[in-house]
Amino acid sequence: MAPPASAPAILARGPWTPEAVVAHWREDEYAPPADRSAAADAAIRALQDRGSPSHDGLGARLASHRVEDGRLVLDLQPLRWALRLVEGDASLSLSALCITRDSEGRWLAGRRAPWLSSWPGRWALGAGGAVDPGESPAHTLVRELDEEWGVAPERVQGEALVLLPQQMVMFVGQAWLPAGAEVTRDPEHDEHAWWPADVDAWPDEADAVLRRMVRLLAGA
Repeated sequence: MAPPASAPAILARGPWTPEAVVAHWREDEYAPPADRSAAADAAIRALQDRGSPSHDGLGARLASHRVEDGRLVLDLQPLRWALRLVEGDASLSLSALCITRDSEGRWLAGRRAPWLSSWPGRWALGAGGAVDPGESPAHTLVRELDEEWGVAPERVQGEALVLLPQQMVMFVGQAWLPAGAEVTRDPEHDEHAWWPADVDAWPDEADAVLRRMVRLLAGA
């Protein structure tokens, strides 16, 4: 696994079809150091104290990965979901981000509700969330898009496996909706918008991180 990074690092670059993303799950659950468990406990309590309905459970940890014969092969193991909340060390918790476009090329953006554990009150692209035990992150893309926006994509592909500075791993995918598709936002968003296909025409609330990400995808 790569050493700690001070900026996001691309571990692998697609594109991959959903069938080309292969997840092998270990049976043993990740056992974190005692201080990480204590920090996760504190993070969950802090969420509860501010009224967040977030609850603990199991997620996925990236144990290793490789690219072979055009496939992304992931070695995953269950881990405690709350470990992703530990400041500075998320224990290589794995999440999926489904950046979503409509038939006109516009980008789906949503403002995240203030009670969420990550990016509260900030604008984000598409849908995202933790990879469930036993799940392929390619399936997570489609599941999160349905759960958060009530739509199914016409086409979806994996784009990149990214290591974030806080030792969180993100499987980034891109989805295209069919013509006439309508989205219905879930309680995790309090506002949404369709940003123009041209990134230079985006509104001020689109921060630099989102702009860089989309330019990377558009240039692939």
